Amino acid sequence: MKARSQPETARQRPRRLLLCLDGVPFELIAMARKRGLFARFHRPTRLLSPFPTMTNIALSLMFDESAPLGYESLYFDRRSGALAGGARKYIGRRTPDKIPSSYMRLLDYQEPLACEFLVYVAPDRVVHADFERFRRRFQQTVPGKDFFAFLKGVDGMLHICGSQALLRALEKLDQLLEEMCKREGDRTEIFLFSDHGMNLVENRRVHVRTHLERHGYRVVSRLRARRDVCIPAFGLCGYVAIYCDANEKAKIAAHMAELEGVDFSLYADGDELALVGPRGRARIRARRSDIGSASYRYEAEEDDPLELLDTARRMRQCGQLGADGYAEDATWYRWTAEHTYPDALANLYGSIFEPRVVNTADVLVSLRDGYYYGSSLFSRIVRLLATHGNALLPSSSAFLMSTHREFPPHMRIAGARWRLHGV
Repeated sequence: MKARSQPETARQRPRRLLLCLDGVPFELIAMARKRGLFARFHRPTRLLSPFPTMTNIALSLMFDESAPLGYESLYFDRRSGALAGGARKYIGRRTPDKIPSSYMRLLDYQEPLACEFLVYVAPDRVVHADFERFRRRFQQTVPGKDFFAFLKGVDGMLHICGSQALLRALEKLDQLLEEMCKREGDRTEIFLFSDHGMNLVENRRVHVRTHLERHGYRVVSRLRARRDVCIPAFGLCGYVAIYCDANEKAKIAAHMAELEGVDFSLYADGDELALVGPRGRARIRARRSDIGSASYRYEAEEDDPLELLDTARRMRQCGQLGADGYAEDATWYRWTAEHTYPDALANLYGSIFEPRVVNTADVLVSLRDGYYYGSSLFSRIVRLLATHGNALLPSSSAFLMSTHREFPPHMRIAGARWRLHGV
């Protein structure tokens, strides 16, 4: 890998091409395979992306690199108590202040910065140019050197053009990779993967700001008073990050449950995760063993918002859920990896209690498929045919496949880094 020394044993293995397709969901790559594309690859595994299902969170975990400052370019900075970043990321060159995580320094190829916006103007031209630039850059690199490329344009194409347009683009990529495979032979192992999935449905905006203002809150860019809230609104995504006074978290989560399009809200209540939504309330408790392994307990306080009670009942019947309601992390994972909310307990608990971003939200909201929140200006000019960000299976389901090996049916994205970097 770029910027990492390779042991002698690594030079004895095939060269590795790591090719990340931004936002391509497992379901879409499965459709492409049914059409005969990527036939040289082993079957894809479902790669589970962490909530919120966003690029910088996923790739920083996959490559064990620095956590991004926030969930997107516009973020809340706790040190200043105000919003920071924003659209200036897309102006000029990629300078160090525009690099959200150190994983980007590992990249041997990514599109020019301006293309992150231009893809919404001319998606076909931008995506095909992205493919061609990647091909040239790979051909120019030192033979035998590992290569890591990030093709970002496919995410924008899928957002505004939908799945059929992206499948046509993937035909071009398949032709390109087929030529590479013929030229490279077994000397190069290609890992084709994505960072998160997508819901493949048309989405409409959730009016978070007006809803909270009706409940007496003031949506501001800097927190000064108890009833102030900061809500970064940038990309059009299926989650909402809310920053507020600690005493208002429970009230805000309850208010959000009244808003159409909200699936649930999360916030820390001591060392427990509180979950509130229109379909009920629940808590997730965690405990660590002396050797550091985690166990989780799901408590449905009102109805069953995560649809896990039946799973817990079957786990108990099989002797895999303790009398106290706790089960080991690995056990919950085996039972819920392809659930409506995949790997829900560890994933959701970690979204609040683990440092996936430097400035973790006070309240994290997962929206239902078909709904998004983000920049009001951007939403006026874009018809959103797909998006990501929420905790549901489509957005959580990235993919991974290789020309040389087969992976398990499903894997956490953080676990994939050992297979990508290991000998």
